[in-house]
Amino acid sequence: MEKSKVKNAVFAVSEYFFYFFAYSVIGWCYEVFLETVVYRWGFSNRGVLFGPYCPVYGFGMLLFIFTVYRLIRNKPLRKRLAMIPVVIIGCALIATAVELLTSYICEFFTGAWPWQTYADYAVNFQARIALSPSIRFGLGGALFLYLVQPIFERAVSRLGDRRIMIFAVLAVIMAADLIITVAV
Repeated sequence: MEKSKVKNAVFAVSEYFFYFFAYSVIGWCYEVFLETVVYRWGFSNRGVLFGPYCPVYGFGMLLFIFTVYRLIRNKPLRKRLAMIPVVIIGCALIATAVELLTSYICEFFTGAWPWQTYADYAVNFQARIALSPSIRFGLGGALFLYLVQPIFERAVSRLGDRRIMIFAVLAVIMAADLIITVAV
């Protein structure tokens, strides 16, 4: 493989890893905010790993980027605005599917999943998914795709060759966290 093709591949992987990492941290902040401010239960690490990130949010946003974002990316404003309902519904459906699948994966490995409080919602399925969070994820996903993702894209493009080193450091940190979490 040509050296330039390898570099382009590494750049692409590092770009999407940055999005994954950033949205995982944002998701963790969202979860902690809900728990400490909205529900007033007090602080706890809402992630499944030790670090301040919830990988399910990173994976969910990557799915939004790979599927729904292409409907609005680089489109004229009028077309982007017309797609708002489709983007909200698409994000809600994807997030709900990710949350359902993740609940089964967490249950398989740990015997539980972190959001079993969904049983408290009027419309839920086995306390794994619920209508209210699905609507919030649809609205939040659209908000992030319309407002935050373009900013992240510009920021990542400005990193240039430095992104590879930053990517390597962040990847090692998350890998070490995963190994430690599994070992403990």
